[in-house]
Amino acid sequence: MTTERTYLGYAAAAGVAMVAAPFAAHAQSECSADEWPCDTVEVVSHASAGGGTDTTIRMWLDAAREQVDEEMRVVYKQGGGARAAHEYMIDRGPDGHTIMALTQTHLYTIARGDSPLEIDQVQGLVRAMDDPSVIVVRSGSEYSDYDDLLAASQDQALTWGVAQVGGTEHIGISRWAGETGAQARVVPFGSGGDMITSLRSGAVDATLANISEALTLIQEGELEPVAVLYPDRVGDLPDVPSTYEEGHEVSVTTTRGYYVHADTDPAIAERMEEVILTAMESERFQEYLRNSGLDPETNIAGADVWHEQIQEEYQVSLEALRDLDMTDR
Repeated sequence: MTTERTYLGYAAAAGVAMVAAPFAAHAQSECSADEWPCDTVEVVSHASAGGGTDTTIRMWLDAAREQVDEEMRVVYKQGGGARAAHEYMIDRGPDGHTIMALTQTHLYTIARGDSPLEIDQVQGLVRAMDDPSVIVVRSGSEYSDYDDLLAASQDQALTWGVAQVGGTEHIGISRWAGETGAQARVVPFGSGGDMITSLRSGAVDATLANISEALTLIQEGELEPVAVLYPDRVGDLPDVPSTYEEGHEVSVTTTRGYYVHADTDPAIAERMEEVILTAMESERFQEYLRNSGLDPETNIAGADVWHEQIQEEYQVSLEALRDLDMTDR
């Protein structure tokens, strides 16, 4: 999927910097888009091996390797909520051989001012998935109906499990509470897995979970879905209402995708996009999305759609962190 619009978007992001940064021009002059790649291509993950970010990369990486003559490998740079990954990217510069994996964690860290990277240095390449969040409670909970959950939340602050303070679930719950007037108290558990385990044990009243991570437990009857924070109902949970149906227009998703330094040669960025999009057409990746309860047709997106979404989600994240008094920006 390559369009003139996409190419012009890359050019706009890179044009000024190519004049202002002679290092970038020098670094990329040795490799043209027709020759790319000219060296090992690194896909940089801020998260550990075996997690969702890593698994998503590996579901398309083999198909990408088949299209190029150089090695493609995953590099792990953990720490600081993606700060270590950002430092690595800045150090490598717009070399045309560094692809960054992105989740909202990157945006939160930039928005808090905890990163050497600024949002205008981010050029989106490809979106892999846009995984809607669903409010879930343990099986048999008195809050399994959305209206009952709302009513109870007006009188008292229900407890909500989150992976970490200032993370996707926390920000999503805060935005939903602000829209509905609900009271909520978040309890961090350190990881998404521990968050779900604590909900199942009754340690908290509710949580936000991705469709992909909650679907199996919902189907097995361990968790009950209350409502999806998404404009529409989702295919695998057709009987679960969207909060939009109640007039509560808050969309919360966990998004995974890829970006490069905005000063990267536009033609090379376009070539990267082509390779990844083609790899995501593989049956392995398509089946991975379907098994996660996600529609490949609506989840995978190229640079024109993805870059705009990154910018929009950054602004939403920035406003939410301001409301939580977690940024000075």
